Amino acid sequence: MLDKIRRHADGMLSTDYLEHLGRGSDGRCCRFLQVTYAALVERVLAGGTDEQVLEWCFEQGRRPNDEEINIFSSFARKRGWRDDRDGGTRALEAHKEANGLGNRPDIVTFFDFYEVDESRQP
Repeated sequence: MLDKIRRHADGMLSTDYLEHLGRGSDGRCCRFLQVTYAALVERVLAGGTDEQVLEWCFEQGRRPNDEEINIFSSFARKRGWRDDRDGGTRALEAHKEANGLGNRPDIVTFFDFYEVDESRQP
């Protein structure tokens, strides 16, 4: 998310990502840390390392404990894999189709999708 913020500010972010900035995974992460996306963008553009920005999030929002981080990370890594209850799998399949990756059975999570999709970006 921080790289997307930086790339967007530099005019280097693919237009495919623009409508989702601050939503989806970005929004979930911001809600988890209890910071607004707008405030996070401002902080990222002020400069600093990813670690410094994360520390700022902890100071401005909340500092989750190790168990909360583990649960959130496990959820995020598996998002899209068998998520029929909230439509996650359908959304992932739609993203794959829209991006010419519908024939890729190896892409089973959103993280898989992001990795493949970002590898195609200049």
